[in-house]
Amino acid sequence: MQPERSDTEIIVEYSAHPDARLYLRSEDGELHVWDLRSLGAIARAGGPSHEIAVIEPATRPVKLLIIEKGSGLRVAARVHVHGAHGEYLPPKGHHRKVNAGWFQDYAGELLNGLNQYAYVDGSCDIDLPLGTVFVEISRGFEVQPLGRMVEIAANTELVTFERDKVLHWREQGWVSADTHVHFLSPRTALLEGQAEGVNVVNLLALQCGEMFSNVADFDGRMTIGAKDFGGDGEFIVRVGTENRQQVLGHISLLGYEGEMIHPLSSGGSNEGAIGDPLETTLAEWAQRCREQGGLVVLPHSPNPQSERAADIVLGLIDAMEMKSFNPYASQISAFVLADWYRYLNIGYHVRLVAGSDKMNAAALLGGARTYAQLGARGFTYRNWMEAVRSGDTFITVGPLVNMTVEGKRPGSKIVLPPSGGTVNLDWRIESVSVRPTLVEVIRNGVVLERIPCENLSCRGNLAIQVKESSWLAIRVRGSVAGRDADIAAHTSAVHVEIGEKPIFAEADAVSVLAQIEGSIAYIDTLAPKTDEARHSRLRATLELAHHRLHELGAGHAHIPVHSVRVAREH
Repeated sequence: MQPERSDTEIIVEYSAHPDARLYLRSEDGELHVWDLRSLGAIARAGGPSHEIAVIEPATRPVKLLIIEKGSGLRVAARVHVHGAHGEYLPPKGHHRKVNAGWFQDYAGELLNGLNQYAYVDGSCDIDLPLGTVFVEISRGFEVQPLGRMVEIAANTELVTFERDKVLHWREQGWVSADTHVHFLSPRTALLEGQAEGVNVVNLLALQCGEMFSNVADFDGRMTIGAKDFGGDGEFIVRVGTENRQQVLGHISLLGYEGEMIHPLSSGGSNEGAIGDPLETTLAEWAQRCREQGGLVVLPHSPNPQSERAADIVLGLIDAMEMKSFNPYASQISAFVLADWYRYLNIGYHVRLVAGSDKMNAAALLGGARTYAQLGARGFTYRNWMEAVRSGDTFITVGPLVNMTVEGKRPGSKIVLPPSGGTVNLDWRIESVSVRPTLVEVIRNGVVLERIPCENLSCRGNLAIQVKESSWLAIRVRGSVAGRDADIAAHTSAVHVEIGEKPIFAEADAVSVLAQIEGSIAYIDTLAPKTDEARHSRLRATLELAHHRLHELGAGHAHIPVHSVRVAREH
């Protein structure tokens, strides 16, 4: 919940000698003067409180302790405390004014609109005023958030908060992840993951022009928090890379082993350095990641739009990422989902994942996250990657979604005879705070059925007649901030094939072909290059994807593209 900003009141912090005076000029030009010694007496005597009120100073040292119900173990959490006048009261070691600047002040904090938060490991020291303070504690999508008024007395030393897990999807084999985090130290990323209930944090090194981040944190081996490296294995951080180009696009290379895949950026500014030539394609980066045992994700789809189409056609992409910096500002984009639908409609079974692309303190780690079903696998980073590759995932900003079609989970394929048939779709939704308002059954990118959801938990089933090859998924409406049209969750797809004839929508294929041709045109005309042999090799990768899609049956009038061997003026 966001506070309302007053148009008539401000909080003034000052440090001064007790005999000093406070001067304040009002909008009408009148000058008001107060002796600091008299301020408290004026407030106690019921003086002109419409003009000035004294805020009780935060001088009482208190320890806050957050424990898990049942075990009594200390647990990490995101904490907000404010006084009776709305003044933020940070734990010691945290900013009074959280800095949301890009690549600045990563102290384990969140600035969410007008609210400020600190991440703590289950215990913190804090100076509080006497009287009433408001405490807010949250720790993920399976623990009920807490908001409580607490009275602080002159002898208060310890306040303990017990938190109970009310949903148990982790115990059912689900693992949550943020596929896209930047700039944090690995230890801070682990703390924020623990506090937000994110089991897997993918911390990505990157290059921005002449700036490099997290490069020294990469070793191609260690998973921070894993049992093999001294952790409890329940919350882990792995450092990968986001390799980037301004036009051809970005690609996230997760969990690969061995040497870092260079260059981190190519093709000049803004991602690369000014004047850098185009040295590689996303396809080459993806292939190297695969060879080194990693998971290849297209981040913050669909932008940049260029080469990603070719890489999906070439089968080099494991998952497509939906991004939300902070769901309080914006949630899962319908535009982004429409782009994902396009690839499903031409037979490419791309898995769905989500991440925050956290680059400052206003971005919420795990605000949009991936849930992947481990099945019979134990929880390790390697097994998490395998779970994503299997396709049994959903993305969410709050509601948790389980879907099966004829008992088959997302990522599966069902084959029906040429005459088609009927399949049964079952779904279940649970949430602790973000209420699902509408459940939408999606077939081939179109809403097949809409079912209202009246509570935090709901379930249902639907018999669906299938006459042509299709894919099915569940989309959930609901909002963190009360916006009517927001999308709160989406499952990956179950594919239903009729008579062994895969789905293929030619109109979507033509759109993808146009994207590939645009990439070829960029390489031929605008891409900075120094080596014609390298240029021909990069171009050949995109031409291969173009030919493969044609072989599937996509026909269109070709947009003229340049040949490297034809002289031109530009």
